[in-house]
Amino acid sequence: MGWVPSSLPVLEPADLTTCCSPVTGGVVSDAVAETLARTFKALGDPTRVKLLSLIAAAPESEACICDLTEPVGLSQPTVSHHMRLLVDAGLATREQRGRWAYYRVAPEALHALARVLDPTGD
Repeated sequence: MGWVPSSLPVLEPADLTTCCSPVTGGVVSDAVAETLARTFKALGDPTRVKLLSLIAAAPESEACICDLTEPVGLSQPTVSHHMRLLVDAGLATREQRGRWAYYRVAPEALHALARVLDPTGD
């Protein structure tokens, strides 16, 4: 089962803070607004928020897909779908090791999102 890349451009966390002013301090371009909306949409599902939390709390801040199904009570294909959306949004990274995928939270992406919404621009 291969994953098809999304059609929207994925901005690196640094791009979100260097290419545009914070949402509350200026007008963002259509492309940046689209990327930000997709990223926030990925966080708009409670299961995906819980998955990020589980990964961040795991030893060495990484988790195998095999360890994520039981805590959220969903099947492996469903959890894989949620994780694909988080990876596509740049909020997590994926590494294939044999037949299992391992995930890490991308803390720099979360920090960049927080900075984009910061009304002080800090």
